[in-house]
Amino acid sequence: MRSVHAREMDGCGVLGRVWGGWRWGLRVCAAPKDAGFVTRARHQLQPRSSSKRLGPLEDQPFLGLLQPKKLSREELVEVLRAAVVDQKGPLVTLNKPQGLPVTGKPEELTLLSVLPELSQCLGLGKQELQVVRAPGKETSGLVLLSSCPQTTSRLQKFFTHSRRAQRPTATYCAVTDGIPAISEGKIQAALKLEHTDAVNLVVPVKNPSRKDILEGVKKTLSHFRVVVTSSGCALVQLQPVTVFPSQLQVHMVLQLCPVLGDHTYAARVGTVLGQRFLLPAESTKPQKQVLAEALLSRLRLTPAQAAQLPLHLHLHRLLLPGTRPRDTPVELLAPLPPYFSRTLQCLGLHQQ
Repeated sequence: MRSVHAREMDGCGVLGRVWGGWRWGLRVCAAPKDAGFVTRARHQLQPRSSSKRLGPLEDQPFLGLLQPKKLSREELVEVLRAAVVDQKGPLVTLNKPQGLPVTGKPEELTLLSVLPELSQCLGLGKQELQVVRAPGKETSGLVLLSSCPQTTSRLQKFFTHSRRAQRPTATYCAVTDGIPAISEGKIQAALKLEHTDAVNLVVPVKNPSRKDILEGVKKTLSHFRVVVTSSGCALVQLQPVTVFPSQLQVHMVLQLCPVLGDHTYAARVGTVLGQRFLLPAESTKPQKQVLAEALLSRLRLTPAQAAQLPLHLHLHRLLLPGTRPRDTPVELLAPLPPYFSRTLQCLGLHQQ
């Protein structure tokens, strides 16, 4: 297996590669055979410690966070050019900042809207880039672009075949508010999209009927592994097998451990006398995530800052097919955003 590493972004060190299992910090967990892992590798997720690079933690809670509404088209193109992980032939891979939508309204500044300028900037001429795979607006991480329709088709067939064979091709990092009851396993749930109060929300469906499936309910599956825990939080590795909007966020809510910075679905987790429980999804409206005072103290955030906390969900790793059918997969890696690394430092979610 060949690995391609992202360039350093905003002082966050490139992820190291070694072999023989997944390594986060210094803790090694063997990949279970039934988890659908295509390859085994271990990666150092922690940036090299440097207070000079990060600055005082309390002064820079959201270091490196992108604000697309404040950028011009030219500035966004430059940000994306600097975020390129790899460019070979028609394929371009970049490390998308959190908060950047992939698509949107015609007047909105999105990844899709600036692809013509990015194609020119990368020297592709008239070969305009198309999006092959990308995480949602609130998720950071790897985006796969192609300037060749045949290459795009080949990659899409690879991803489709992998899903049908239940072989995950994407690995996400997440920080959760709460610790899952078990250290690793599968999360299965039937989900549907509901249009409520002018927004689309994902709602779980218990015991879906055949009619439900025909009307848009989808059975979803994700693998998860708790990498390290501290301060009532966890660093979790997530590998979705199926594809559905907000799948990973909703799956972690069903584990009573919402992703940190989830201001849409975290409100579905209630607490009474220290015990967590699920509130009815249909009647629970989205609201800013409420964090315990002890957690706010560890994060060195005020309640007002916590209300702006970005979603801590990052597409860290993608597998692509080799040039020939029997070639080993190509592995693309991207470093964590600086604010994500800061959170890990504040919570003590590092080598043990």
